[in-house]
Parts: sequence; C-alpha cells; structure tokens
Amino acid sequence: MVRADKVLSLLGIAARAKRIASGEFQTEHAVKSGEAYLVMVANDASENTKKRVRSMCEYYQVPMAVYATREELGHCIGKEFRASLAVTDKGLAESVEKKLADKTTE
Repeated sequence: MVRADKVLSLLGIAARAKRIASGEFQTEHAVKSGEAYLVMVANDASENTKKRVRSMCEYYQVPMAVYATREELGHCIGKEFRASLAVTDKGLAESVEKKLADKTTE
C-alpha cells in the first residue's frame, strides 16, 4: 500500500533541508525556544503524549496536527518511529498546514 501523501512528502523535504526537530525531547526544545512553526504528533502516539504536546503547543501558541502513524512519520524523515516532530521553517510549516487543510476538505 504505497500512497502518494503530499503531507509526508513535504515533511521529507523539510527533513532533507534540516528543518525538522524529531523526537519528543527535540520537539519540546524547538517549541520552547520559539523555533517550531508546526508540531506533528502521530495518530498512534499515547494519549499522554498527545495531551502533553497539545498543552505545550497551546501555551506557546504553536499549531499542532495529529497525523499519520509513528512509523509513517519516522519513515518520511528517514528515521525509525517518531511520535512527534516539529517543523522549524515557517514556509514549509505553512505548506504542510495547507496540505493538511486540503486533506480535510477532500
């Protein structure tokens, strides 16, 4: 089941441009230091992880999206499993948000 997923493709581009902070510790650091423009959390991340990241993103006013599985998020950025990641480039983050919005209207 290989599907062309534009959101994951954009995350891969961001990773190759070194504009991704991946993993819980790096994601948290990027949000708290003001470097994150968008946080992605895997659908299959624990409820505790989702709640903690959501609270942090609300406090620091960073958009957050729950999308894909941990395996898909990790794979698209060339890593193993990733429960969360942050996009640290404003333009790429906006592009990902636009693709996410397009998906919800399909």
